[in-house]
Amino acid sequence: MARDLPSMLKDAALTAIVSAALGIFIVGFRTNSLAAQGLQFDFQLVDLAIAVATIFVGRIGLLLAADGQRWPALGLGAILGVVGAAPLELPSTFLHWFIVLAGAVIILRGLWPWASATMGKAERSKRGIHMRGVAVKWFGVALLVVAFMMPFTPFADQKTMDLAVLILTYIMLGWGLNIVVGLAGLLDLGYVAFYAVGAYSYALLATQYGLSFWAVLPLAGMMAATFGLLLGFPVLRLRGDYLAIVTMGFGEIIRLVLLNWVDLSNGPAGIGGIPGPTFFGAVFAETAPAGKQTFSEMTGIPFTGNQRLIFLYYIILALALITNLFTQRIRRLPVGRAWEALREDETACKALGINPTNTKLTAFAVGAMFAGFAGSFFAAKQRFISPESFTFIESAIILAIVVLGGLGSQIGVVLAAVLLIGLPEWFRDLGTYRMVAFGGAMVLIMAFRPRGLISHREPSIRLHPKGGT
Repeated sequence: MARDLPSMLKDAALTAIVSAALGIFIVGFRTNSLAAQGLQFDFQLVDLAIAVATIFVGRIGLLLAADGQRWPALGLGAILGVVGAAPLELPSTFLHWFIVLAGAVIILRGLWPWASATMGKAERSKRGIHMRGVAVKWFGVALLVVAFMMPFTPFADQKTMDLAVLILTYIMLGWGLNIVVGLAGLLDLGYVAFYAVGAYSYALLATQYGLSFWAVLPLAGMMAATFGLLLGFPVLRLRGDYLAIVTMGFGEIIRLVLLNWVDLSNGPAGIGGIPGPTFFGAVFAETAPAGKQTFSEMTGIPFTGNQRLIFLYYIILALALITNLFTQRIRRLPVGRAWEALREDETACKALGINPTNTKLTAFAVGAMFAGFAGSFFAAKQRFISPESFTFIESAIILAIVVLGGLGSQIGVVLAAVLLIGLPEWFRDLGTYRMVAFGGAMVLIMAFRPRGLISHREPSIRLHPKGGT
């Protein structure tokens, strides 16, 4: 329905008022701790006024674009982009980025109907679908090449490598949970429990029995898979919200057991001194313990502070790729197709002779196994773990990565992990504005991609007409 200018101004004014009411507590002021005077308010009303004015103008631009007035919307977006990029004396650097982002959103919204119509036209043709599949394939190959070459790029400092290892860990966890949630359709809010089981399995076996990382890695996966079966049996008859509540309770039970069973887990003090993974017995340190040699002594490569991080990076990259390859292959096997059938309709599965009990248990066990692998790596990387590392918020983040990326989408999990884990870290220098940027990105995704970043997923099996190719 077309809108006139007064109604657009009214809508934009209401949006600005709501933004001001919400932003006054986030942007409008902050507290400073002074030794002599205690806590003191530092008002930032100029920042708030500029942000509210940008929201007001941005809302008008979005309404113009929604009304089909593309060129006025594109012009308004371009003006905001120029103002944000101009060398103006604004109170905060973040405001420049905020204004530029507002202009970019208006421009994208102005082009969105044209882009949607073009993509829809391409998808209706056989060639369009084929080209889309090729594009997704090459996009995945490009991501893989970038991942392999990243440690050798100029910007791969210690902070960047540490963040890359963290993102890859969550990618692996997201791919593991994608088996349970995306393929089998079982809502699991206690996935962090299997992550904790894998971490504590390695920590205990390595510190008390002297086993190496490579020896414990499969054992940690098996232990987590066993706990996945233990979780699966009580929830065989549950669905939807009830399943989510029980799995969330299971995750909390594991955390509380680790917190209170002091003789086993050392309680809230955690376990320290966990040995890291070695390269054929060589340790990544400047000096080696008695009876061992360093990686530099073995290879002749001079020691640097990044060597251990680069080694850990390639370990988690290999583990993540194994998870991805396993998931892609098992989707085409009978058990993978049974998972997807279970997700669509459990009653129809029973009618087809599929055993839903075995199907659910295998989904929980396989998903938990990869969480155990990731937990073992986490303990080896951190060299210290405690129950506080495995709270419910970790399960929520992993589930958000799966849902945000698109249920069942492997590349979507990668993009969502980069967004949810990398974005807050990259914007850490923005201080109080960091979570504003994060929340704004989430709102944009919910508005433009409610089914996830990659909502389209190639089917496991294509049925071609007779004589087709």
